[in-house]
Amino acid sequence: MAPYGSSLRTLPRRQVHRSRRELGDGLNQSGRTLARMSTEVQDLGRRARDASRVLATASTAVKDDALLAAADLLADRSSELLDANTADVETAQAGGMEPAPLDRLRLTGARIEAMATGLRQVAGLADPVGEVLDGNRRPNGLEIQRVRVPLGVVAVIYENRPNVTSDAAGICLKAGNAALLRGSSTALRSNQAIAAMLRDGVAKAGLPADAVLLVEDTSHETAVEFMQLEDYVDCLIPRGGPSLIRSIRENATVPVIIDGDGNCHVYVDAAADLDEALDIVVNSKTNRPGVCNAAESLVIHESVADVFVPRIGQALADAGVELLGDDGARARFAMGVATDDDYATEFLALKMTVAVVPSLDAAIAHVNRFGSGHTEAIVTRDLDTARKFTREADAAVIIVNASTRFTDGERFGFGAEIGISTQKLHARGPMGLRELTTYKYLVWGDGHVVS
Repeated sequence: MAPYGSSLRTLPRRQVHRSRRELGDGLNQSGRTLARMSTEVQDLGRRARDASRVLATASTAVKDDALLAAADLLADRSSELLDANTADVETAQAGGMEPAPLDRLRLTGARIEAMATGLRQVAGLADPVGEVLDGNRRPNGLEIQRVRVPLGVVAVIYENRPNVTSDAAGICLKAGNAALLRGSSTALRSNQAIAAMLRDGVAKAGLPADAVLLVEDTSHETAVEFMQLEDYVDCLIPRGGPSLIRSIRENATVPVIIDGDGNCHVYVDAAADLDEALDIVVNSKTNRPGVCNAAESLVIHESVADVFVPRIGQALADAGVELLGDDGARARFAMGVATDDDYATEFLALKMTVAVVPSLDAAIAHVNRFGSGHTEAIVTRDLDTARKFTREADAAVIIVNASTRFTDGERFGFGAEIGISTQKLHARGPMGLRELTTYKYLVWGDGHVVS
């Protein structure tokens, strides 16, 4: 089955016909098919809303107990989870899934332990709920406070990454939100196993198990229903590729925070330490090429290009990276021709574009033209250059003299993250606990009336 973010046009022909027939049957037989799906999704929304009311007033201690219990269950029942994941991976391999998404789908003992560790880390973080952001006393004696409160029901729709089930649920719970989760068909058995363990952990702590709910119908129609739960969902966060984001933009009627593409750049400046630059570029590209904070494009100042392009070209080629470059890059190392489309592409694979530029301004212009607003890095030993790049490069995260792979909620000290926003409202960059809250005003009076 194609990912839920796909349109009907991209489904296998039999699936297209079946989906259209189901839609037609639903319309021609008094809407029974659509009504059934709507009822199921609406029911999940109602249950999540009910759970969110309890979570909003739950104590920090109880929420932490739930997270720690869920973490222990993930660790204790890891063999059960690995069996479910193995079945998903085998099915995906038989269906011809590419290596990068297959890597995102696959769980190992270490990855499960990382999921459990993430939950424990979130339990150890300060609870944002109830934090007084600011306040003042008015001349008439009224006291006004702005206080953090949970969003309510956070819906997350995601592709092929079962660890998101744990990460998203954990961070939602600590921020006092119910998590309504909708993964892909390729990871369904893994997601079901993880969600069951999380629900058991939550219930063990005395909170409603419906603090974590998984939508198990992975059809396109149900995905659209999920995006339109206006009566129940306070915020929708999609985590996936262009087809999912396109579907969200076309269909969602609830508030959305886009976890967008990671077309990340590394710019090697004229004042760069080239040994350091080589390590940073290789790590940014090859450490885990199938994730959003991997570098997709390399920009090099022409004053160091004669020395650096052959060095980095060989190092990346030895690591299996296919290179595409402009005239300046190809004159210094053998590689394919890069087009504007290539420069704008998030490859999520061992593939990278290279551009040689005459100046810092040209590097910033290239980054801002082709970047996706995720992460941009500069390697330089010139402080003024670094400051100019951090001011003028337009992205959620700007990194100086370090790998783009550091754009990550856990590495930022947020514990698990729920995504990396490439928007500017209301969250930007790695989204931790505070990004899953809103605020309300408290006004304290003493018999005040308006004259």
